[in-house]
Amino acid sequence: MAIAVSAYDNLSMDELRRRLEEAEDTLRAIREGEVDALVVRNPRREDEVFTLEGGTSYHSFMEAMDLGAAAFDDSNRLLYANKALRELLHLPDDTIDASHIAAVLDEETLVTVRGLIEAAKQTKQTAEIAVVVDSREMQLLVSAAPLQLGVTRGLAVTFTDITAKVRAASAEASERAAHSIIASANEAVVVCDTNGVITHANAAVSAIYNGNPVGEVFSDIIPLKLTDSTGLLQTEDIVSLAVSGTSVQGIEAVASQAPRVKDVLLSAAPLRVGSDKVSGCVITMVDLSQRKAAEKQQLLLMGELDHRVKNTLALVMSICKRTASTEETVQGFQAAFTGRIQALAATHNLLADRSWSSISIAEIVSAELDPFVSSAQARLKVEGIEAKVLPRAAIALGLVIHELATNAVKYGALSNETGRVQVKVTRNEGEAWLGIEWVESGGPVVHPPSKRGFGQTVITRSLQYTSNGGADLEYPPEGLRCRIRIPEEDLVAA
Repeated sequence: MAIAVSAYDNLSMDELRRRLEEAEDTLRAIREGEVDALVVRNPRREDEVFTLEGGTSYHSFMEAMDLGAAAFDDSNRLLYANKALRELLHLPDDTIDASHIAAVLDEETLVTVRGLIEAAKQTKQTAEIAVVVDSREMQLLVSAAPLQLGVTRGLAVTFTDITAKVRAASAEASERAAHSIIASANEAVVVCDTNGVITHANAAVSAIYNGNPVGEVFSDIIPLKLTDSTGLLQTEDIVSLAVSGTSVQGIEAVASQAPRVKDVLLSAAPLRVGSDKVSGCVITMVDLSQRKAAEKQQLLLMGELDHRVKNTLALVMSICKRTASTEETVQGFQAAFTGRIQALAATHNLLADRSWSSISIAEIVSAELDPFVSSAQARLKVEGIEAKVLPRAAIALGLVIHELATNAVKYGALSNETGRVQVKVTRNEGEAWLGIEWVESGGPVVHPPSKRGFGQTVITRSLQYTSNGGADLEYPPEGLRCRIRIPEEDLVAA
């Protein structure tokens, strides 16, 4: 039993009588052994414990405490450790000393406790420490305060197990951090319990499910078709695998009922919070829309490339065969064939630079004429040909201009020092084509060819893939004329 005693000041006569009776009763209890400690409030209004019977009667006072407690004298010698402390730290039941407590603490924690005890000789001190007792990690709150032991002073030290509280606070902090991470993620993230019911979802999920998904079964509200699966693996199987502890990553799926995002990359992982036990799963769905669009575009480009390569090879084979049939020598074939392939390559290079979209007629004419008139630009007049054409017309026009330029250099206006070439656009209302005129003047007198060569065939046939395309040749004495027609469907609107 412990009795609290306070100082007397400004009391009434009745109050003094009552206090005197209490004092007499206290003295009687002390004499009869009913009291073994006193709690006295000093002038600083602090409670001090004074033990009786030679400083050992505080044992029963400490044993009544639920907390682990120990008493030390002013030399830091352990005087007593109660049962709660012995059980908490797994100390022996027989005689113990400070070394038994020190053996439970690691070096750093021991320094902390010793510093705490030393500072507590002046005023109450507290600190949190971590200990490992029989492989169990614990968080303890250690409090030390002065203790009056009979006529001497010592220390009372208590050890409170706050492991559960610390773990709960850590779990709460982890959950808050997880919520923040989920909320800030760009991809859709949902958290499900062990039954597959959604407990958390971030804003990005709205692209896949139009509504509040919390409380709903994931596989019910977000039905996914696993594109690479044989049909045996379903959405609920993914959740079941994750809940059982197996992670699933990188599965392509289609959310056919989604309001916006249809193609997703699905991953699921077990959810463990505060322990090794799985409490659910975390599912992420990455938007694959852009990647799928890129894949489709790539497939289209591959198909287009395959188509163009086949067409180009067929054209090259035709040029090779027709050139060989009209040239009388190997040297003549080599020069004619090489020139025509170079003309084809020049147009291909222009188209490749523009991703095979469209190019201007001016660029085609310039690329094909540069090898022939680089030193005689003043003899070439090009005007009004800024219109753009699609690849089909560009390739055909390039071959036509090449043949006209080759003929002009060999036999026509560019074969002497005085000839000139004019290239201009003509467009008449109501015509379903764009006209280009090639007009030569100042060269040798022109005579119609006695036989039809392959160059003439290239000029007149290259644009005849539609009824509105083609080219016509005229041979007036003053100079060759060619009227080229670009089909309207191959023109690009300005």
